[in-house]
Amino acid sequence: MVTEGKTRKKLTPTRIVGVIGTGIAAGFLAGLFGVGGGMIIVPVLVLALGMSQRQAAATSLASIAVTASFGSITYATQGHVSIPAMLFVATGALVGAQIGTWLLRILPERILPWIFVGFAAMIIAIQQIHEPVRAAVIDITFTSAIAMIGVGLVSGIFAGLVGVGGGGLIVPGLEIVVGAGDLIARGTSLLAMIPTSLSGTYSNLKHGLVDLPVGILIGLAASLTTPLGLWTASSISPRTGTYLFGAFLVAVSISTVLKARAKRLKKK
Repeated sequence: MVTEGKTRKKLTPTRIVGVIGTGIAAGFLAGLFGVGGGMIIVPVLVLALGMSQRQAAATSLASIAVTASFGSITYATQGHVSIPAMLFVATGALVGAQIGTWLLRILPERILPWIFVGFAAMIIAIQQIHEPVRAAVIDITFTSAIAMIGVGLVSGIFAGLVGVGGGGLIVPGLEIVVGAGDLIARGTSLLAMIPTSLSGTYSNLKHGLVDLPVGILIGLAASLTTPLGLWTASSISPRTGTYLFGAFLVAVSISTVLKARAKRLKKK
């Protein structure tokens, strides 16, 4: 059984500042892109706080429960949330999260960064073949319900495995599969992340993988900047938002690869 949580480092003043800074950045991204912020939380926990990729992914997922809660409230106040769509997505995501956290425990540490990079590349590719819109709503039919459960299942697997909320898949999934507008897709995505992240975190806690104080602190800090992220998302075009998210994913992927390479060289 993996018990990395037992090696948790103390929260010194310097680490607390780093954790809060991570949360502030993650909150802005949650509001801007409709993601839980794991794409920045995981690399920072690895690069700046010295966590393993496995522990960083588990701790990130815990923080996303808080981040997504505040983010979804922010979007809901603007009418950019679909409760029925969230229920279908969350149904699939809850199952997927358990699969993902199981894979997180059994897969070799060395391949986890490359799974993260592959996940980012997949999101960028999906976004390049889809033209986002703003005003479209989500129509609930039998076919769209099954499709949304499928989107949730895939996103949940990556949420548990990579430590992201799954919004990077849910948002384009809702846009492409059911024709949702970009803002309602983001708001619904954040709401669907809450049960997913709670389920995955419960599983990770049982196996000692989560640094819970760090996760909660990041989530609380993130709540301060989520409204600013939503304001920014509403102020730019859907296509501009797509380009910004793609550039962000490229930067994070490069950092992840460089860190993995440096760790391998250090062990030699």
